[in-house]
Amino acid sequence: MELWFSEPHTPNVKLSIRVDRQLYSGESDFQRIDVFESPEFGRFLVLDGYIMLTEKDEFIYHEMIVHVPMAVHPNVKRVLVIGAGDGGVVRELTKYPEIEHIDLVEIDEMVIRVCREFLPGTSCRMEEERVHIHYEDGLKYVRAQEDAYDLIIVDSTDPFGPGEGLFTKEFYGNCYKALKEDGIMVNQHESPFYEADATACMRAHKRIVETFPISRVYQAHIPTYPSGHWLFGFASRKYHPVHDLDRERWMNRELDTRYYTPKLHEGAFCLPAYVEKLLRGVEIHE
Repeated sequence: MELWFSEPHTPNVKLSIRVDRQLYSGESDFQRIDVFESPEFGRFLVLDGYIMLTEKDEFIYHEMIVHVPMAVHPNVKRVLVIGAGDGGVVRELTKYPEIEHIDLVEIDEMVIRVCREFLPGTSCRMEEERVHIHYEDGLKYVRAQEDAYDLIIVDSTDPFGPGEGLFTKEFYGNCYKALKEDGIMVNQHESPFYEADATACMRAHKRIVETFPISRVYQAHIPTYPSGHWLFGFASRKYHPVHDLDRERWMNRELDTRYYTPKLHEGAFCLPAYVEKLLRGVEIHE
């Protein structure tokens, strides 16, 4: 008998992945957590029925949410990561020796525990001495921070359930306050393709452009995410994501990446016409 996992992308569309076995299933105080093993995508993490990552394509998401701001900001010392209990963002950040301190704020301790056991490829750097894990609500944590971080990475789940508060105007305002004068915030920005996702994308972008003087959207192709077309947000008071890209400095690091390159970095900000049109109504800066 064949076993399949199916995730609804819209009322009329599902993504189905054949699975060999279910490795874990449990309920935390916040959500249901499942880990499956599949012949095509390897192991994959599911929260409340939605795929968060697969072993086969997680590198795309994690490289794009980390290396884009790191290639722009010239001197990142302190980083705040909100969400990201799977450890993929931390893994990419720890490739940079100049980073001195990483605060990881994850509301659900069980996510980190499960990923350490079943997804060691992403959670392999969580024990690094520069990494400090806080099991609390990211919205509450960032309220208490001021002028503290060079980079904030918001690796949230979708804008409902445990991740809902991480898409509010209050949250983005608190991130602005928590950043140093030249700090950068990046966030996962949902997909522009299906109607419900596009609405969430526009709502988040509107709140960010009302908060930060520089706000841009960039894209990546992630096969297991709805439509495969995924967006990220880049926001700063000082740095422009393309004009301030230091291609030579990043190349001299000789980091081993499978998706990100400085050339792709520039191209990622060249959005399709339908996405530009989608965002145009909420953009306040050209």
